[in-house]
Amino acid sequence: MYCKYNIESEQYEACLVCSGPVGGGEALCSHHILPYSRAWCVGERSAALRALLDQYKFERAKDAYHELAQLLDLSLPVLPEDVVVVPVPTIAPHIRRRGFDHTALVAKELAKRRGLIYQHAIERVTTTSQLGKGKRDRRKQAAQAFACVRPAQPGRYLLIDDIFTTGATVEFAAQALRDAGATEVWLAIVARQPLEK
Repeated sequence: MYCKYNIESEQYEACLVCSGPVGGGEALCSHHILPYSRAWCVGERSAALRALLDQYKFERAKDAYHELAQLLDLSLPVLPEDVVVVPVPTIAPHIRRRGFDHTALVAKELAKRRGLIYQHAIERVTTTSQLGKGKRDRRKQAAQAFACVRPAQPGRYLLIDDIFTTGATVEFAAQALRDAGATEVWLAIVARQPLEK
């Protein structure tokens, strides 16, 4: 069993992409040109945070979405009230296996906590799982995986995902939002998968 109080409460202060130093509670340095311009992360996927995520995703501990959304909420700064919260869509076989869309539940709860608009704006157009794939395969799969459900209104979107591994999934999901008309895309991640040494 997990305990959310065992999860580190210090800000995750490393770049999600390169693990370089950052400041101000954000998780993206200035060395990268990406379709998202800001990023925040609860912490590294280890210890209690890993246990919480694994129970949520693989052991059907559905109610854990409340704690995960709360952890994201505590990791984020004050956001403008016009930000639209969007989950990275989960592939259909995983939704069927779990009985719920784990990322959508966290995103909806976060939007509710913050009084922000929630939109299921992106859809998966492929059903290939990224689990166990290397960086090259992940990029290749993610490049063709997403499309916007409808044109995005100009504005700021907060893209929510559970785990950042290589960054391919969130990069191409954010690009789909930008291509559909989003002015700016930000990223909120529950956990950063530790980089291989």
